[in-house]
Amino acid sequence: MPPLVPPFLVGLVVAPLAKRLLKPLMRGVVKTSVGIVLEVKKAAHEAGENIHDLAAEVAADVVAAQIAAGDVGVRSGDGQGAAAGNGESAARTEGEARSPKIRATAGAGKVN
Repeated sequence: MPPLVPPFLVGLVVAPLAKRLLKPLMRGVVKTSVGIVLEVKKAAHEAGENIHDLAAEVAADVVAAQIAAGDVGVRSGDGQGAAAGNGESAARTEGEARSPKIRATAGAGKVN
């Protein structure tokens, strides 16, 4: 019959060895994971900024196309402006166009 070694004695011998081997391994895993998370977060932030920039460019192109076509403020088929009933359109001549109201919402609410 082989000698019986109590499990706690095996634990006393193996624990320092496991600590010495596993601590650097776990530290590397955690460090790599945090680095990956930070890179993904940075990439997502840049992608969001690019989408907001693209949306702003498209909005500017649409407004520029409307201004070039003379469609700004025209709501009805008779050529009257949107403010036909309040005397505001009467004060403007035919050559004057309403200036478009562009809102800067791309960075609103962001905290850096």
